[in-house]
Amino acid sequence: MNNHCGWIALAGESAPRARLAGTHRADWLIIGGGITGLSAAHTLAARFPGQRVVLLDRQRIAQGASARNSGFVVSHELPGAGELLDTPGFAGYQVASRIGVAAGNEVRQRIRELGIACELDNGGYHFAVHEPAHLENPEQAVQTLQAVGAEACYLEANALERRLGTGFYTRAIHCAGGNGLLQPAQYVKGLADTLPEQVAVYENSAVTSLQRAHGQGWKVTTATGEVQARQVLVCVGAFLPRVGLNRSGTFPLELSASITRPLNEAHWQALFDTRGWGVLSTLPGGCTLRLLPGRRLLIRNTVEYRQRDLDASALAVRQQRHLLGLQKRFPGIQASDFDYTWTGHLSGTRSGEPYFARVADGLHAVAGCNGSGVARGTLWGRLLVELASGADSALLGDVLSQAAPGYLPPKPFFDIGASVRMAWEVHRARNER
Repeated sequence: MNNHCGWIALAGESAPRARLAGTHRADWLIIGGGITGLSAAHTLAARFPGQRVVLLDRQRIAQGASARNSGFVVSHELPGAGELLDTPGFAGYQVASRIGVAAGNEVRQRIRELGIACELDNGGYHFAVHEPAHLENPEQAVQTLQAVGAEACYLEANALERRLGTGFYTRAIHCAGGNGLLQPAQYVKGLADTLPEQVAVYENSAVTSLQRAHGQGWKVTTATGEVQARQVLVCVGAFLPRVGLNRSGTFPLELSASITRPLNEAHWQALFDTRGWGVLSTLPGGCTLRLLPGRRLLIRNTVEYRQRDLDASALAVRQQRHLLGLQKRFPGIQASDFDYTWTGHLSGTRSGEPYFARVADGLHAVAGCNGSGVARGTLWGRLLVELASGADSALLGDVLSQAAPGYLPPKPFFDIGASVRMAWEVHRARNER
């Protein structure tokens, strides 16, 4: 099993970029070529057309976690019990929703302005459960979503089965009005392929040192070169320790997913429409499911805190879990129906809120998408430039007001606690997987 991301395979790869070599000077240096870093690069080029921007990535740009997620454009998250309308937590939910709506709009604006073809579907998606107890108070949740501008409705029984083609789910909330679906590798590839000439991109250029330069700014060193820049933006998700930022309160979770071949047989054509749909679990350890254009199914039903990435044999075990998850929902799916199985990482925080910070003069960083990286990652790229350039906005104020990722205990205590907690979440969601 070769861990080949189906999204990237279906999107195609961009032409390779050079490795950093020699000494360079720049006005801005971006570390990380995912959605956030690329969004920041576009923002800098538009705001400061006369300034030089350098972007470094330790591997290929547009092929990390940003291309490997499930492609949900999250504007409206499902409110928790303490966030429902007429509860004390609703005010905080309103702020989060303002950020989410702005983030979703940012994605659509990028797609429109840059002409990115990425299978964008603005029709929303479902929060769905097998056990009714995992979606309590659905009517109140719908009212809460509607109060912040979402288009939400409650579905159950036959209506839900007709919508999804499976009787596995007993109840769901369909949420549109900002929520959407897209092909994430096509989206991030589009961001990369449309970078203006003033952005110099270097791939396979892992940062080995980040330190203050003599005089003004920062010096970043790789194995084959260095960049001196007045401003550095670090956009590497949960891997901030790789560049020496160890106190962000973020951590990586490893997920795995599979995509099937096109299901063209008459049975599947009768069961699935051509538009597609998406399903998110209400539990962190549950299943993410999509029907993609061309009648391919995508499933993600593993999430783990690990110290080492999955190898080929471990990934084969995860693929078997994907198969069992699909067979619960669609009897007849076989292992031979899988075209791609791969892993990816999610940047998490204990509180569910991001790390968004001025680390030092001329050094800014963001991480902690908590599963909403397509939309929030796009917005954070722009807002990080605002923060670094001294600009101000109500939206930036909202983000900063919520940017409290929470305390993480030191290793090995955190490693033990995180492993136990994720194992519990997976066990709690066992009937949703």
